[in-house]
Amino acid sequence: MTADASQEKVGVIGAGRMGRSIAAACALAGYDFYLIDLRQRDDAAFATLQQDIVTELQGIFLSLQKMDMLKDKHIDTLIQKIHVTGSGQASLVLPQMTILLEAVPETIEAKQQALAIVSTYATSTTIVASTSSTMLVSQLADLISHPERFMNAHWLNPAYLVPLVEIASHPGTATVLQARLMRWLESIGKVAVLCQGQPGYIVPRLQVLLMNEAARMIEQGAATAEEIDKAIRYGFGPRYASMGVVEFIDFGGVDILYHASRYLEESLQDARYRCPDIVNRKMQNGNLGIKSGEGFYHWTSERATRFQRQSMERFAHILQEKDMPDGD
Repeated sequence: MTADASQEKVGVIGAGRMGRSIAAACALAGYDFYLIDLRQRDDAAFATLQQDIVTELQGIFLSLQKMDMLKDKHIDTLIQKIHVTGSGQASLVLPQMTILLEAVPETIEAKQQALAIVSTYATSTTIVASTSSTMLVSQLADLISHPERFMNAHWLNPAYLVPLVEIASHPGTATVLQARLMRWLESIGKVAVLCQGQPGYIVPRLQVLLMNEAARMIEQGAATAEEIDKAIRYGFGPRYASMGVVEFIDFGGVDILYHASRYLEESLQDARYRCPDIVNRKMQNGNLGIKSGEGFYHWTSERATRFQRQSMERFAHILQEKDMPDGD
């Protein structure tokens, strides 16, 4: 951990699947973590919740242990790092938090209730980040006091395995607090990316298009579900794990994307394949990617050579680690 990141006291409001997954990620990184349940429960119901959480966390850590991913960490020690607290303790726990994540259900009513409690009990300098994958950060910022400390941190499931966290701010977010949240995320082994607070962020927006197109291909009889999934697992997936999608545009050539888009739009009679204006402009200006030295990235000869070598090495490594189909 970096010096400042190690001083953070962190927790999540919401003891559901996402909250538990984030708790596991933080415990693995060495943090004592507060899993805060805001629902009104009697003692028996709260005890049941605690046992459910412990059982699920034990299952998570046991699966990681079987994959040889715990190294010298002990499951009991990890479980002890996660402190489950109920609504009756919120007034005591929330003022101690320096970073507080919100992972309640994706309804405006649930968000409003949770952020009202945060506004009441957390300090005005506590960084607060919703984990919403659908709601606009600018909309949620209206629900909290001192909105300059508010942003969105979209974790991908399972949070204890997937490195990526998408950070989206609203116009009033303090940049110094955004930077502090990103430093903390990096301290627990995450890769934080910044995006504008628009619907879908980065991954969900790309993912919805891909999933809908897969379903449409099945509907049209273009391929079966099994063949599509095989193509993703052994072609599309490894390719885009070894280089980013925009890097791939420059690698193959902006002109290739341009012509392929025009062909598919015409052949399938579907405007969904139409090139965006930015591709048309780059085509007109001769900014074709690696081959011209300029595309979505700037490419020197040295950078292009290094990129091609490193991406091919990553691709080969992924294929070596991948289980090949058994042919049945």
